[in-house]
Amino acid sequence: MKQISASVSNHIVWQHHAVSRTDREAQKQQHAVVLWFTGLSGAGKSTVAGALEQALLARGAHTYLLDGDNVRHGLCAGLGFSEADRNENLRRVGAVAGLMVDAGLIVLSAFVSPLRSQRDAIRQSLPDGRFIEIFVSTSLDVCEQRDVKGLYQKARRGEIANFTGISDPYEAPARPELTLDTGVLSLEQSVAQCLQLLEQRGIIKPV
Repeated sequence: MKQISASVSNHIVWQHHAVSRTDREAQKQQHAVVLWFTGLSGAGKSTVAGALEQALLARGAHTYLLDGDNVRHGLCAGLGFSEADRNENLRRVGAVAGLMVDAGLIVLSAFVSPLRSQRDAIRQSLPDGRFIEIFVSTSLDVCEQRDVKGLYQKARRGEIANFTGISDPYEAPARPELTLDTGVLSLEQSVAQCLQLLEQRGIIKPV
């Protein structure tokens, strides 16, 4: 994991331990990586990530799924949805994901993460090649039709401020490693494309 300078104290230094990420990867027989699912609310990020984790588990992979809603119950409790709070939310998630990569895990992260700068900062905090951006490009129309949580209706009525796609912008990835449109692809097809990418990059072994 790349070292991030600490502004709290000049006396804080990164401790190098005897067991390395390479050792942990060898034990697990996989390459650690962050799969970052980004897209609008309702695009299918968590659904695809959850199904992919099940498929990876069936192959014996060691994984962990970080979900946007779940982390706000603990790690990011108390943060709102202003730009500053969203940045801090993703900074914390990126730091945790980095630790999990160091532990040798395949980390699946499902977050709207609307700004390129947010996602790029997490990519840059990780070792080269350890961040795979998966753009779930499902259109706003399809996401609104689904509106699983009723959030778009509330945003349209002005009951939710700073809602991505309605009152706040979403910046699509410029060069994602993979693009999935769940308005066109089935869940099985989306998972298959993810597995194919991981095989091609040597993250997991082909079956």
